[in-house]
Amino acid sequence: MCLRFCTRVPLPPFAFEQPFGVRSLANAIRMLPVAGAVIGCIAAIVLWLGVRLGLPPALAALLTIAVLVVLTGGLHEDGLADFADCLGGSTTEQRLAIMKDSRIGAYGGLALVISILARFLALDALTVQGLGLACAVTISAAASSRLLALVPLYALLPLRSDGLGAATARLKEQDLIFATIVTLIISLLPLFAGAHPLRVIIALALSAAAAYGVTVWTRRLINGQTGDIAGATQQIAEITSYIVFTAQP
Repeated sequence: MCLRFCTRVPLPPFAFEQPFGVRSLANAIRMLPVAGAVIGCIAAIVLWLGVRLGLPPALAALLTIAVLVVLTGGLHEDGLADFADCLGGSTTEQRLAIMKDSRIGAYGGLALVISILARFLALDALTVQGLGLACAVTISAAASSRLLALVPLYALLPLRSDGLGAATARLKEQDLIFATIVTLIISLLPLFAGAHPLRVIIALALSAAAAYGVTVWTRRLINGQTGDIAGATQQIAEITSYIVFTAQP
């Protein structure tokens, strides 16, 4: 169910699934980091194959980012663009109206360019450092950033009655604990590719700090949360993780 929500892959319904809705999404959300890891695995396979087939690291990295965008249908990028555009509003009502608007403004366009470039350049640099490390970071960042996307949704009241934002109002504490433990386990993956343990800790800590920063910022802007805020948080947390691993020791 999380994969169906986070991607555009036409997954068939399973017999044990509940009808898709706010309650069913809330019940499945504990598996969100696992869904993120699956998405990251697909992207990592593309990166690995691209480099092994002789593509330059930069081109392989660009194709990997393109696969991530196509696979998710630009879901998180759309949230980032809407969140950036709402910064141009002067009141809460204006900001919410801007976020609902399907058109992309200057702030949103700039945010998308920065997001794509930051991830592309970081993944290119990681691939040069080591293909295994780049693949491991792609998987771990995809998982941890999707868990951290829940931070503003859990801390703030939903402003809409449907979607991921409303689903978090029904979240259970044990589901969040389970998702956090799974994320921590997946985040250890870069260790097996040669990353220093301190680098893994810093990546998680700074990504969490970035998610908290978005939460505080969102509270000041609209005093609530929507699914777009989750998308923006995911992008910022993922970029933060990439940058930490890219920095030379």
